[in-house]
Amino acid sequence: MENNNTFLGKEEIGKLIFKLSLPAITAQLVNMLYNLVDRIYIGHIPEVGTLALTGVGVCMPIIMIITAFAAFVGMGSAPRASIYMGKGDNKTAEKILGNSFVLLLAISTVLTFVFYIWQKDFLMLFGASENTIGYSISYMGIYVLGTVFVQLTVGLNAFISAQGFAKTSMYSVLIGAICNTILDPIFIFGFNMGVAGAALATVISQALSAVWVIYFLCGKKTILKLKKENCRIEPKVILPCVVLGLAPFIMQATESLIAVCFNASLLKYGGDIAVGAMTILTSVMQFSMLPLFGLTQGTQPVISYNFGAKNVRRVKEAFFILLRCSVIFSAVLWLFIMLFPQGFARIFTSDVSLIQFTAGAMRIYFSVSLVFGVQVACQQTFIAIGDAKTSLFLALLRKVILLIPLIYILPLLFTNQAMAIYLAEPIADIIAVTVTGIIFSVQFRKTLKNLI
Repeated sequence: MENNNTFLGKEEIGKLIFKLSLPAITAQLVNMLYNLVDRIYIGHIPEVGTLALTGVGVCMPIIMIITAFAAFVGMGSAPRASIYMGKGDNKTAEKILGNSFVLLLAISTVLTFVFYIWQKDFLMLFGASENTIGYSISYMGIYVLGTVFVQLTVGLNAFISAQGFAKTSMYSVLIGAICNTILDPIFIFGFNMGVAGAALATVISQALSAVWVIYFLCGKKTILKLKKENCRIEPKVILPCVVLGLAPFIMQATESLIAVCFNASLLKYGGDIAVGAMTILTSVMQFSMLPLFGLTQGTQPVISYNFGAKNVRRVKEAFFILLRCSVIFSAVLWLFIMLFPQGFARIFTSDVSLIQFTAGAMRIYFSVSLVFGVQVACQQTFIAIGDAKTSLFLALLRKVILLIPLIYILPLLFTNQAMAIYLAEPIADIIAVTVTGIIFSVQFRKTLKNLI
């Protein structure tokens, strides 16, 4: 299967999506270990674990921004490369790959400089207190030096998935995650480096993943090769890609903005314990989102390739399989969170008061997450077929238009102001999912009709 991309247009859809999505989901779950393993170990550091966990949690907005820029390039360019592959134009697809590589390097340079020089200012803005800023700086000062490895791994790995090399894409993530899991306890506890050790373990692991990804894209097995002659920016090649990449960029970058809003508001109304609870909720949200993104990552090449080949039947069939699987996963995870919120909290901390506070917040925060599969399936399908405008609007709707204002409005309406802040998430979700479903039912049908 991994020697020719024509299988994307011929093989039975359900079987094909399973083959591509299973490694992608595995890769996303493993990728989650980068930050989750850090937080699990940090949260259990004797005596200072709770403050250290909160300090590292404040770093999340910066980490999200770095990852968002990788998505900006990779998730905007890879679907277009798949569409051109569906048209039989691999030469243009390779130009997209080369342009993306150069753009990722340029963005990495800028981000490293900005976040290293002004890291304390950003961290204080993002919710650090005098009690936690030391831990935040210890982690971020090292992590930001590995920005280029994050950019290349996440951004270029999307091209491996886009070609249908699902297992290879999974190995890219698996290499780094296994390394991180091994190095974390060695650096944190063995060398007594604390949060700095967690950051160093992550950077080394991401570097190994980046080397693997570049080695594969320059090798003999890949369909699209990373070639020197394509490694220059051509506006007509890269601009349509970055326009399409705006939606996934906003989806992830606004996570950073939302984290800032949540942390600042929670610090004001609930103190460090509320910010610490938000760190755990963010971790659980990653657990709920990354498998969904793995599923869409496995389905995207199928939808994009067949959209480029103008095979409407296969595009529709792939979408409805994606939708069913996304909704089922969201509903099952929602049930477990509602039943066992303390269990999820205990993964990250042994502090009894933090566990109790987090459990109550978790039931509120995730109260309507069972329908979130609809939002993800529809929005990612718009990206897969190259509909930049609609995917961009939907990305802005849930987070910028709805969620951020609600974070500041709801505490003014409820007595328990801290818990009111967590309520912003389910209210925004239910409105966004409703609007997305309506728009998708109209726009998707119209787009496919024009394809015939």
